[in-house]
Amino acid sequence: QVQLVESGGGLVQPGGSLRLSCAASRSIFSIYAMGWYRQAPGKQRELVADIFNGGSTNYADAVKDRFTISRVNANNTVYLQMNSLKPEDTAVYYCNAHGAPTPHGRWDYWGQGTQVTVSS
Repeated sequence: QVQLVESGGGLVQPGGSLRLSCAASRSIFSIYAMGWYRQAPGKQRELVADIFNGGSTNYADAVKDRFTISRVNANNTVYLQMNSLKPEDTAVYYCNAHGAPTPHGRWDYWGQGTQVTVSS
């Protein structure tokens, strides 16, 4: 089991930047993947980016070249650097930890979410 606590959300103008942090309650070294998801009002939760324990990353097309995910295993922390923010990035951002997929599914743990609002 792992508890995840996000921080770093807030209000930012279009074109601005924010860095989200996700602190885990235990070592993330062996966790298959850590990621960030977001959910805007009236929409389904969607993947933003994830990073695997080997270091490879995966990004949603909408955020490629603007967002960067990283993990610092020594600090049990995952970051999401968000640049060139757009109003459509407004959402609650959730940290996620998950295991490798199996025929029976996969385990997931979620943080409580942090609000990001992009508006002038």
